Formats: sequence, C-alpha cells, structure tokens
Amino acid sequence: MKALALCIAAALSLSACASMNNGNTNPNSPTNQIVTQYPVETAMINIYTKQSTQKLMAKVDNQDIVADIKVTPKGTMLFDGKSAQGAEVNTITKSNNQLINQSVSINYFTLNPLVFRGYTDSSGEYSVATQTTTLPKLAKVGDSSPLLTENVYSDSSKRQHKGRYTQSWSLAQDSNNTALFCIDTSTNMLLNVDPEGTTTECYKINAKGDILASQLTINAPNETIKFTSQ
Repeated sequence: MKALALCIAAALSLSACASMNNGNTNPNSPTNQIVTQYPVETAMINIYTKQSTQKLMAKVDNQDIVADIKVTPKGTMLFDGKSAQGAEVNTITKSNNQLINQSVSINYFTLNPLVFRGYTDSSGEYSVATQTTTLPKLAKVGDSSPLLTENVYSDSSKRQHKGRYTQSWSLAQDSNNTALFCIDTSTNMLLNVDPEGTTTECYKINAKGDILASQLTINAPNETIKFTSQ
C-alpha cells in the first residue's frame, strides 16, 4: 500500500530535525481500567480505506511544513487484472503556505479479511503488494508482525523495477485505554529522497479502533523529521 509517509517524504529534503509530542489523553476517560487488546484491522481500515481528512505539521529549517491528506473511497475497481476496492489518497504538502508537492494515489485492497494488493499514483508508478500475514481482529499490547512486501514499478507494464520495500506493524500501550498502532516501512520507501531512509507512522487508537491522533517520523542517517496531527 502507498503509506501516507511516502507522499510527504517525496516533497522534502531531509536536512533538519523537528519535534512533536503525542498529545494528551482524554481527561474524561476512565483511568482505573487498563485496556490490553485493540482492533488493529479496524484501525488499518479507518486509516487507509475510509473517508477521512487529516493535517500533519512539522518545522523543518525554520519553515512550517503542512501536509493535508484526504482519503476517499472509490468503490470496486480493477487492479492487476483482478477486482478490488480502491481508496484515493490525495496529499498536498506546503512550506510556509507555498505549495511544494501534490500527490494522488489509489490503494487497492480486498476486505474480510483486509488484504492490500498494491497502488497506483499520479506519477504513473505501479506497485504490487504481497501481504505476508493477516491483520488480527484483536491484538494484544506488545504484539507485532511483518505485514507485506511491495514491488514498485515505473508503470503498469512492470518492465522497469524501481524498488522493493517491506512494512510491519506493532502495538504499544499509550495510556490505560489507548494504544499506539505503528506501521514501519523499510529503506526503499524513500526511493526519490534517500534510499537509506525509513518511515514510521503511529496512530493513537481507542478500544474501538478509532483514530484519535497521528504522528509520522521520517528517519535518514543522522537526521529525523517528525510530523504530528493538528
């Protein structure tokens, strides 16, 4: 799948550090009950396949970088010769309110269970995913697993292979009744920026799998850029 991180990372030169925090937990939430299981498949569906909007912000070289991300379901589509569901990810990245990049991609997947098939994007890129594990309906805090391997091509002919990357997920306790659901992407995620860079997307979720906040960390040798949701 085309992670939200790639759309942002392609627009940046990794030359500064920025910091953010996780955000506060809900002061009205009960604190005497510790939730240890969370619906990670539902969380992934909420992130990548359902209608949503989010804004991520960071400060890079004293510039305010803002990424506006909109996910729009597209219904049944044809991908790689097979029927699949599609969800469009439109990412607009600005620096000090000046447009620096716009990326439009479509993630393809099937449901019951959720399986990612690949993506296409506005540059012509064509990627085919092999999901190696099924996301559990419920996962325990501390669980983690490889998720998929994705081969990226220049176009749908698949004659020019651009790169290969892997993704995995993990679940960590955030508060008594929230968890951090994180998606880690290996080196080739930043094909056009830094082949040695990695990205981590983390989402604060509740026991229903609702997305409460998010953060994105882009790592390169000796450099880290962090985005937080607003």
